[in-house]
Amino acid sequence: MNLVQLMEDKLMGPLGKIAQNKYLQSIRDAFVIFALPVIITGAIFLIIANPPTSLNWGIINAWENAVDPIQDQILFPYNLTFGIMAVTVAFGVGYSLAQRHDMDAALSGILSMLAFIMMAFPVTDIEQVPFGDVLDYLGGQGLFVAIILGILTTEAMRFLLNKGFAFEMPAGVPPYVMRTFRALIPFLIILPAAWALEWIVWSNFGVTIPQAVLDLFSPLVSASNSYWAALGMILLMLILWSIGIHGMNVVSSVAYPFWTTQLADNADAVSAGNTAAADGIVTEPFFHMFTHLGGSGATIGLAVFLLFASSVQLKQVGKTAIIPSLFNINEPLIFGVPIVLNPILIIPFVIGPVIIVTINYILFATGILPPVIIQPPFTVPIFFGGFIATGGSWLAGFVQLMNAAIAALIYWPFFKQYDKQLVQEEKETEEA
Repeated sequence: MNLVQLMEDKLMGPLGKIAQNKYLQSIRDAFVIFALPVIITGAIFLIIANPPTSLNWGIINAWENAVDPIQDQILFPYNLTFGIMAVTVAFGVGYSLAQRHDMDAALSGILSMLAFIMMAFPVTDIEQVPFGDVLDYLGGQGLFVAIILGILTTEAMRFLLNKGFAFEMPAGVPPYVMRTFRALIPFLIILPAAWALEWIVWSNFGVTIPQAVLDLFSPLVSASNSYWAALGMILLMLILWSIGIHGMNVVSSVAYPFWTTQLADNADAVSAGNTAAADGIVTEPFFHMFTHLGGSGATIGLAVFLLFASSVQLKQVGKTAIIPSLFNINEPLIFGVPIVLNPILIIPFVIGPVIIVTINYILFATGILPPVIIQPPFTVPIFFGGFIATGGSWLAGFVQLMNAAIAALIYWPFFKQYDKQLVQEEKETEEA
């Protein structure tokens, strides 16, 4: 049994189930659908407040002089949007999971969000608690608790409703009134439980629950930022893709909280003027912007090669795939060439990104590339994605182009071999 067949037989089933897990899908949706617009909006103000002064251009220096006196005011939207990121995720997880359970998604999301907010504040005179002191834990540093609460509160609400803990109103009552009273008992049970748990932790340890959980998980965050973690993630992504499973979805559903925490820490450090402390390397843009060039497997070069293929099949796929590839969407290419279960093209599909990840990690770790502080949509084309992700570094854009060229060089001999093979097969078919 060859390696590809072994992976298909032994791994596709279990990993396919992981990719379809309702909790992991809900977490992914919470980040992509709910948190991402908030992050991007706030990031725009971070860019405005921190012009790329390393360019030393007259217009950039004028920009810096203009924003310097009002930098705190410009950063206000950034601080607020990044500062409530976990609140958004708590709502998003509750909402997305409730949809999968055919529950009232809006009320489930609100319940999850309120439970999280209650746990993020110290149980004391709330009027004496400075909002800025809590903001970190409502943002990136509270993500783990937000995710956990989004799941637990929604499952608790579902359990209570299924057991009949709800006020059922008679027919004829307006639907919005029925929704309110049906959710009332779960709210009256779950929110006081969240308050009581936070009170116990605060009274005994002098920290809030997000603070305590962050201390507990900090070694995992550090470990996820290593080169070996990045290498393991990219290998798993590409091996899964090679057997037809969406590798990025599987890995990101588990790693997203770590990536986002590191991204938020980078942005906070840069915002505070302490770029040296922005040492988060393994983030979502590290993969989507600097590795998945043209899509998973860094296939943008291959998409261009297909346009000039001698094989009729490959040339047709190239015409179909080239435009989506410019926006980092390559499913037409992966399944049309195909790369999936193709022993020839799987080799560069895996090797190219492994080399790119290694180069990128070195460039970020040595400070040659500035830290990633923004998560652009994954569809932002090459060059612009790197520029935006690093807050305005032209070098980052050129590194993307360099990475795409490296991957293309690796694909070239394998593409030529596969093209030659298909031409021969097409010729035999015509002669038959």
